[in-house]
Amino acid sequence: MEFTLEATSKNARACTIKTAHSTIKTPVFMPVGTLGSIKALDMDDVLNMLGAEIILANTYHMYLRPGDKTVAKMGKLHKFTTFPKSFLTDSGGFQAFSLSDISKPKENGIEFRSHIDGSKHFFTPKKVIDIQNNLGSDIMMILDDLVALPATQERIKLSIERTTAWARESIEYFREKQVNGIGVEQNIFAIIQGGTDKAFRTKSATELCALDFDGFAIGGLSVGELNNEMYDTVEHTTQYMPKDKPRYLMGVGTPEDLIENVERGVDMFDCVMPTRNARNGTLFTSFGKVNIKGAKFKEDEAPIDPECKCITCQRYSRAYLNHLFRTREIAYFRLATIHNLHYYLNLMREVREAILEDRFTEYKKEFYRKRAK
Repeated sequence: MEFTLEATSKNARACTIKTAHSTIKTPVFMPVGTLGSIKALDMDDVLNMLGAEIILANTYHMYLRPGDKTVAKMGKLHKFTTFPKSFLTDSGGFQAFSLSDISKPKENGIEFRSHIDGSKHFFTPKKVIDIQNNLGSDIMMILDDLVALPATQERIKLSIERTTAWARESIEYFREKQVNGIGVEQNIFAIIQGGTDKAFRTKSATELCALDFDGFAIGGLSVGELNNEMYDTVEHTTQYMPKDKPRYLMGVGTPEDLIENVERGVDMFDCVMPTRNARNGTLFTSFGKVNIKGAKFKEDEAPIDPECKCITCQRYSRAYLNHLFRTREIAYFRLATIHNLHYYLNLMREVREAILEDRFTEYKKEFYRKRAK
């Protein structure tokens, strides 16, 4: 991986990340393709309609089906999915959190039962690296111990101690494999934990950032805390993260969350929100959210967002999208997903230009002004 910090506008950063498969301009939003597929889209949409340089796939889900060994036999993620650009794979720590009724973190890993057939599995720091080697992702995440908020001080302390111990085991194992010719084009990120406790975040960030990782993520946020608590935690944590490596905020979030956390020095984001909300009828625009199922759109000839250049806005009316949603036509899911992801990716492209021209503060003011109309 090659990383270049190109410009700053106060704490906001414009960077370039070069992997073996693509050049990623940051700030960047990574569409979520949990099962190696972005719901309702094909890879032609992702490449040509959206111009995405990196997408996210899920280690836990790909391990269960079709199986990481199957993906490896089929040419790894890039060949299997036909997406030639970069992949980031998360490690399964979030799934242990979100499926907590069928999972249990232990001292040396996470025990869980498959949500598909109930079969028992055990993820260790080394096992998730082996799985991600098989998947062939450009950026892999280490196994971490994520906790819901609010949590006790004792549970958060245990979380960061486990995460640090697993990180040390992970980086040593990952580098050993690279020496032996395995995963030489792959990169590995650690995940900083600590809830919203600044002392714990300082400890986690300091310990992890001293290790030989290619980048660092902030995990364990957007899991029940207030927005201002998230923003304060990110602002505190980024000051302990290296300036010469990527900074990734996991699982966040709304357009407002992206703007606020870019301002606090974050480079990379992912979230299911644009795709999931599209399927449920909520569309993101330059002036806020639109609930397309509303009766007021039944005879509305305007596009979803007059400022948007996506194919959905260029070709179709709100009335037509309203009709497609109400009749549950499959075409709706594709058109709405294209729009929402285009909005997110274009937002990050505009933010990047504002940072390069050192006018991010002005851009942020205009972003909120449009929403206040």
